[in-house]
Amino acid sequence: MSRLIATFFYSGLIRPAPGTWGSLAALAAALPIYWVGGPWLMLAMIVLALGLGFPAARAEAARSGDHDPSHVVIDEVAGQWIAIWPVLFGAAHVGAPVLDLWPGWIAAFVLFRLFDIWKPGLVGRMDRRGDVTGLMLDDVVAGIFAALGVVVLAVLAHGVMIFGG
Repeated sequence: MSRLIATFFYSGLIRPAPGTWGSLAALAAALPIYWVGGPWLMLAMIVLALGLGFPAARAEAARSGDHDPSHVVIDEVAGQWIAIWPVLFGAAHVGAPVLDLWPGWIAAFVLFRLFDIWKPGLVGRMDRRGDVTGLMLDDVVAGIFAALGVVVLAVLAHGVMIFGG
């Protein structure tokens, strides 16, 4: 069961770039989660991914002998869901069809992958811990940074639309 969770239904076994595949799988899963329960169910799923992800990642790390095995992508799932959450919340808040906010989906994906790969500041500090907590939390922080970037981009885009005509 830990492998199923850690690889997010085996999406982490896709090569190359298992983290990117895990992030894409997270976005694909976010849509039905949102349709069923809105942004609040998504928030609960983030908590669940973290709650199940820590022990699953720990088990896979122990099994592989690597503190950060590439096939473990539950951390990317949690981080990607954090990154997309402002888009889901915004859609629910204004009553817009969530897929109409497709630029936000793209921004959340690109920004999350950028921060996850680049590992600036606190993201890198978490990654350098060299343990399962670091494995999980670097993506949580990358997701938070990406979510903040999504909000900034939305404000800029909507400000331009409002003031630009």
